[in-house]
Amino acid sequence: MATTRTIVTIPEKEKRWLKAFSKTHGMSMGEAIRQGLACLKAADGKDSYKQLVQETRGIWNQGDGLAYQKRIRAEWETR
Repeated sequence: MATTRTIVTIPEKEKRWLKAFSKTHGMSMGEAIRQGLACLKAADGKDSYKQLVQETRGIWNQGDGLAYQKRIRAEWETR
């Protein structure tokens, strides 16, 4: 795996936190940043609910969806 060196400017407060976090977890600050990026990458696109809503928006074409829900739910209550 090819790697590249990147300079990142962060506020001193975040750097102190990163340094303490890294020390507590026994890793370098670079490794903590790499793991953080891996978590962000893994989470990207995992909002499946939002994705599902986007993909299915507008597919109901049977009239008033709320009226349908109320009618179906009323059947549950009469049983």
